[in-house]
Amino acid sequence: MKKIMNQPSAIVDEMIQGLTKSYPDYVSRLENTNVIVRSDLKNMSQTVGLVSGGGSGHEPSHAGFVGEGMLTAAVCGEVFTSPTPDQIFEAIKASDTGKGVFLIIKNYSGDVMNFDMAKDMAEMEGIKVDSIIVDDDIAVEDSTYTQGRRGVAGTVLVHKILGGLAAEGASLEEISDFAKQLVPQIKTIGLALTGATVPEVGKPGFVLADDEIEYGVGIHGEPGYRKEKIKTSYEFGQELIGRLSKEFQFKQGDTYGVLVNGLGATPLMEQFVFINDVLNQLDETGLKIAFTKVGNYMTSLEMAGISLTLIKLENRYLELLNKSVHTIAW
Repeated sequence: MKKIMNQPSAIVDEMIQGLTKSYPDYVSRLENTNVIVRSDLKNMSQTVGLVSGGGSGHEPSHAGFVGEGMLTAAVCGEVFTSPTPDQIFEAIKASDTGKGVFLIIKNYSGDVMNFDMAKDMAEMEGIKVDSIIVDDDIAVEDSTYTQGRRGVAGTVLVHKILGGLAAEGASLEEISDFAKQLVPQIKTIGLALTGATVPEVGKPGFVLADDEIEYGVGIHGEPGYRKEKIKTSYEFGQELIGRLSKEFQFKQGDTYGVLVNGLGATPLMEQFVFINDVLNQLDETGLKIAFTKVGNYMTSLEMAGISLTLIKLENRYLELLNKSVHTIAW
């Protein structure tokens, strides 16, 4: 294992220190916690607070999306480990300006359980809390750590859209209703070329042959749905778009947004090659593409691979995606 670190047990704490020291105009750390909050928290107007989080190792998610127009706070668990209820509770308390707090939770058993526990703790303190579970990964129905579908890169689009809505002054009830309509319109599928190594484990979670890829691998290295010999970017696009087409039931003239997300070790050059193939193929289906985003938004340590997220652009989704924000990573 070769990583730029000191002690594996200190990597999350030191990562948070480095992040907050590098971007003090954007974020700060709640004392004695692994909670990242907006640096302008004390000056926030009375708006609904948005809190998300999960295991570390997926940077820039979720701390990179804390700031004006997106998240109020993000809770950083240990690597690939759900944050604890007490840490989430601290994030909720810090994010409440009197209008309540909305939780954006990826569909992993530990995250769902711990965020729910924190929600109960906050409600006992008189804080109004609601939540949505993001389950955008269509690769497999049930996998390690999940009942149902996993929450992956599409979660970032949920942060962006709901963040824009909250900034406009929407109520907790309005945000909750909007989120319930939004999440089913976001779907993701990915593939891995290599595994990822958790620092305290010291070896990859899975190993692929030099000429092998796996479709549908999760962001913690959970098994996908098929291994095969490596193919071209164009053929990868055909496979992933084919799966998404069946989910969405594409209709000519419908408008979509596209997010191509690198999983940690995939160069931007390759990501741009891939989105070029994806956009050419989507154009052949007769879809209108009104929004595109390419880069590393929800990674899996040093995993080489890519994910493709589509969002069906209805309601005000496009308008809210295009709103300006003040965050590290968007």
